[in-house]
Amino acid sequence: MKLKTTLNGQTFAFRDIRDVLAKANEPKAADRLQGVAAETVTERVAAKIVLSELTVGELTENPTVPYEKDEVTRVNLDGLNQPTYQRFKGMTIGELREWILDHKTTGDDLVRSCRAFTGEVAAAVAKLMSAMDLVYGASKIHHITRCNTTIGQPGVLAFRNQPNSPTDDPEEILIQMMEGVSYGCGDACMGINPVENNVEAYRGCGLQLYLPQRHPHPTGGSLPHDHPDGRHSEGRAFEHDFPVHRRHRGRQQRLRREPPALYGGL
Repeated sequence: MKLKTTLNGQTFAFRDIRDVLAKANEPKAADRLQGVAAETVTERVAAKIVLSELTVGELTENPTVPYEKDEVTRVNLDGLNQPTYQRFKGMTIGELREWILDHKTTGDDLVRSCRAFTGEVAAAVAKLMSAMDLVYGASKIHHITRCNTTIGQPGVLAFRNQPNSPTDDPEEILIQMMEGVSYGCGDACMGINPVENNVEAYRGCGLQLYLPQRHPHPTGGSLPHDHPDGRHSEGRAFEHDFPVHRRHRGRQQRLRREPPALYGGL
């Protein structure tokens, strides 16, 4: 497995696949804070070159987190469709990118092949793509969903509007939501993730989800919990007559249809 390359007369050697993946990433503040980002643009390009030459098999057989230590890695590897994986195993990540973007590759081809790739492979090929590459590749697959609106049809572009506040400030959330709507974002869903795991945070943040009810804005609302014990706050908010939306396996379930009278003046 080759983990080094020479670019502009300088040789770049990377420690392992994790190092290559991190340094091939587009600039991100979090990567810089963690000390894993490429130090220069040249190093980033070198990492992308190395990544493009790795094969699907090399990335699959050398997961970023060992199989023995990580349940997600085990699910990824145990769930591979072996006949399909064997077909793509020898393909480089650069070649996989070209195959995805080839006009002859259809959405059905992509769907049939998805069980051949682990998360590392998907992440690797995405790092070699521009924003337009990602849009074009994704546009081949039509995943139609229906809630308050139907999205996912060919030619339809829908966005999630997810304003968040580090202090659960309702006014800050409302301003962000209104700005998103002004850009046309939110027809897919409006979602808020409370920072604090308590009823007050749920009620204060969820209050802003009723903004669309004041206007003819076709959208759905989601107030998901990302805390291990988030369901307790969700349940208490429900007991206080606050409408809760629950995410379950990618779908939203609305537990209370109408907003409480407390918020009827919105």
